[in-house]
Amino acid sequence: MLPLGSGPAGQRAAVLEGLAGMVPPRAVTNDELPPGWGTDDAWVRRRTGIGTRHWVAPGVSTGDLAVEAAQRALDSAALDPAAAAPIDAVIVATSTPDRPMPAMAPQLAHRLGLGEVAAWDVAAACSGFVYALATAAGVIGAGIAHRVLVVAAEVYSTLIAPDDRSAGVVFADGAGAVLLRRGEHGEPGSVLGFDLGSDGSGHELIEVPGGGALARSAPHRYTRADLHFRMRGRDVFQHAVTRMTLSSQLLLKNVGWSVDDVDRFVAHQANARILSAVGERIPVPADRHVANIDKVGNTGAASIPLALADAAASGRLRAGDRVLLTSFGAGLTWGSAALLWPDLGPVPPVDHADGPPRSA
Repeated sequence: MLPLGSGPAGQRAAVLEGLAGMVPPRAVTNDELPPGWGTDDAWVRRRTGIGTRHWVAPGVSTGDLAVEAAQRALDSAALDPAAAAPIDAVIVATSTPDRPMPAMAPQLAHRLGLGEVAAWDVAAACSGFVYALATAAGVIGAGIAHRVLVVAAEVYSTLIAPDDRSAGVVFADGAGAVLLRRGEHGEPGSVLGFDLGSDGSGHELIEVPGGGALARSAPHRYTRADLHFRMRGRDVFQHAVTRMTLSSQLLLKNVGWSVDDVDRFVAHQANARILSAVGERIPVPADRHVANIDKVGNTGAASIPLALADAAASGRLRAGDRVLLTSFGAGLTWGSAALLWPDLGPVPPVDHADGPPRSA
C-alpha cells in the first residue's frame, strides 16, 4: 500500500478545474448482443446491472476517443489556448493503446495543439485513472507542472473474443478527462490524498496473454486467441470487493474522514454486484453512490471519470461535496482518492450528440 495523505493549508495541491466524458455513437443494448451468446435483457441486467454499452465503429481508435474527451474537458474549463504554456503535461491512462509503442500521450498532446509538453502513459488497467490522478498530483505538488491534463480512454471491444459472452456483455468503450491545476490544499476542487497498491501474484486473473515481448520471444507458445481478453470472474469478484473496501477504509482514515463525511462514493464501474458489495462493506449509504454502469458498461480506466462527468452534468455533484473514489484492475492493482468537489462550470453530458470523434 502507498498512502498519500492530507497536508497543511498552503501546501501545493492538485485542483480539479475541468471535466468531461464521451462514449462512441454506437449503443448496443442487451437485445442486440450476438444471438450465439444465449443472453437476453433480463439475464444480463440480473448478473451485471448493464442495459446498454457503447462500442466503436471500425477504424475508430482509443486515441480518437481520448482526443474528444480531452477537448471537451478543456472546453469545460474555459481555458484560454492563447495563454502562455496553459498545460505543462499530459497523462493518458489506458490498457488498449493504439499501438505498443510509442505512448499515446505525446500524439494526444500534438492532436490537441498543446505543443512540446511532457507527455506519458500510465498502464494500471481499470485502476489507471486513479494512478494517473496520483501521478498528476505528484507532479504538481513537486512544482514540476502548474497544469496537467489527465485522460483515461479504452476501446475494450477490440479485445473481446467473438465467442466470449462473459466479457462481451460487460466491457465497453469510452473516455473521460480531467484538467488539474496547482492550488492550495483544502480549497474547493483539491485532491486530498490517495491509497495505492498492487499484488503481482494475481497477474493471470485478468490478462491479455499475447501481443507483448513474452509472446514474441516464445511464439510457439501463443496463438491468435491469446490476443483476446481473459478474466477469472469468480476470483476477480472476491479480490475487487476486498481490495476496494480496504483501500477506501485506509484512505478515509488517512484523510480524517468518517463514512458519514462522504457525500458521494464513486467506484470503478465493474458490475453492479461488485459496486453494491463494496458500498455495503465500507459502508456508504446507497443514496450517495454514483453509478452509470447501466448506461455505459465497464469502460476500464475511463469508468470513474465517466461516472463523475455523468453525475456533474446531472447535478448530483455539488461544490463542496466530499468525494471518495476507488478502483480495482488487472495487475492486480487498486487505488483510492479523496477530493473536495469544485464549483465547476457546465459539464457536458456524456453522450454522442456531437457526432463521431474529431479526426487527426
